[in-house]
Amino acid sequence: MKISIQQYLLLPALLAVPSVAWGPTATKRLQRSIPLSMAASGSMPCRPIGIGHAAPKTIITNVDMESVVETSDEWIQTRTGIAQRRVLTDGESLRSLGIEASKNALAMAGIKAEDIDIVICATSSPDDMFGDATAIAAEIGCSTDTVAFDLTAACSGFLFGTVTAGKFLSSPGGKLTNALVIGADALSRWVDWDDRNSCILFGDGAGAMVITNQGDEADGLLGYSAHSNGHGYGDLNCLYKGNPRPVSTPEPVTLSSAEYSKLAMNGQEVYKFATREVPRVVEEALEQAGMTADDVDWLLLHQANIRIMEVVAKRLKIPFEKVITNLSDYGNTSAGSIPIALSEAVASGKVKKGDVIACAGFGAGLSWGSAIMRWG
Repeated sequence: MKISIQQYLLLPALLAVPSVAWGPTATKRLQRSIPLSMAASGSMPCRPIGIGHAAPKTIITNVDMESVVETSDEWIQTRTGIAQRRVLTDGESLRSLGIEASKNALAMAGIKAEDIDIVICATSSPDDMFGDATAIAAEIGCSTDTVAFDLTAACSGFLFGTVTAGKFLSSPGGKLTNALVIGADALSRWVDWDDRNSCILFGDGAGAMVITNQGDEADGLLGYSAHSNGHGYGDLNCLYKGNPRPVSTPEPVTLSSAEYSKLAMNGQEVYKFATREVPRVVEEALEQAGMTADDVDWLLLHQANIRIMEVVAKRLKIPFEKVITNLSDYGNTSAGSIPIALSEAVASGKVKKGDVIACAGFGAGLSWGSAIMRWG
């Protein structure tokens, strides 16, 4: 019996599953279900001390969406929990939202921009393909010694950025003290406005958080875990397709000008992926923190779909009253969703100093991760 290299690599898993048929369908099913990469796990001696957010001024309600595609407020809310979303319009940019959110986070933290050592902007939809982090850092007043860069991990981006910043701040012998992590996306630019299954989901927005390794209570990033599985990349993507341009050469070639397809999503597969993997990754992060679900004050999930949140909370045995959500007002803001929701929860007094927050992001890649934070 001949098997492919992929099947050979999956052999331990195949042997562990009874009555597996040797074929591409079975192989693909196993590839989807097995976390092929555990990027990192652990804890870090640093803590969040400031949070802020910003959103576009234009609100599009579900009723407004009825003039865009065949849908209704009842249809959208029943299936997603979304009532409205914010979208960028004339005079606004993702960069401007990132700047406003960053200034708000710095104000809460009580530190100046020149005290920030590293800026990480998590986004999949920057104004500039080469990245927005440096421009944001300059605009808010960071020093030219500040290191700034973008990080792309879709809806997991803010958590991956937080872990990356924490690693910089906790590096042995390092001299970095404060980090600014921004999560921002404008997926309204990339959705197919004729596809009612996807265009109703997404909104634009930005959130930012200041992290420090200073103070007597520096132990605030208590545990984390991160994964990826590229075998599911086709379930949620925005692919380059190019605009062909022939060039006359001795051997004719065709060049490609920049152009991307609209955002495409297999909602059913994303739902199954999220409800399967997110509870696991939260439990892994809690284990790294030496905690259980009983120690969690708040569960903060990527704001994608209310049904996903309900299932994850139930599987973790965390009461839904402990779930932070603003999905109804913003829709899915991708990398912006977790910091925006946290910013509103802190500003309202819901989240208090010392509260333990279990955060989890998941999305394109496929990628997913969790971080356990003690606020303040």
